[in-house]
Amino acid sequence: MTELGAETYVRLTTFTRDGRPKPTPVWIADLGDGTLGFTTAVDSWKVKRIHNTPSVELVPSDSRGNVDADATPVSAIAEVRIGNAAAPVVAAIKGKYGWQYTAIGIVERVRRLGRGRGETCGVVLTLEG
Repeated sequence: MTELGAETYVRLTTFTRDGRPKPTPVWIADLGDGTLGFTTAVDSWKVKRIHNTPSVELVPSDSRGNVDADATPVSAIAEVRIGNAAAPVVAAIKGKYGWQYTAIGIVERVRRLGRGRGETCGVVLTLEG
């Protein structure tokens, strides 16, 4: 697990209700308890799909979600955490990405002006197998 947690980006694949894959790159952090985590907006499509289908796949990627041909996806179960329950995930991502996390947060708040709260949630990933 620490291998995936050490990556800068992983391609997270969530699945629609009818099973179609929806890949997107995310920052990832090892939460130190055998799980991984990332942060996102609580009203994002990733979160909506995870609520419907918590099974996801992870594979190391670049910032655009491109993966090496020999990379093997890892299955995981995703759990969305909000409020105080998200704090360990937010802290791990902030700790790993530092000023980049702060800068992206500012850009996202500006981009979302007039479109809801944009509350951040944490997603905890428990690897299968």
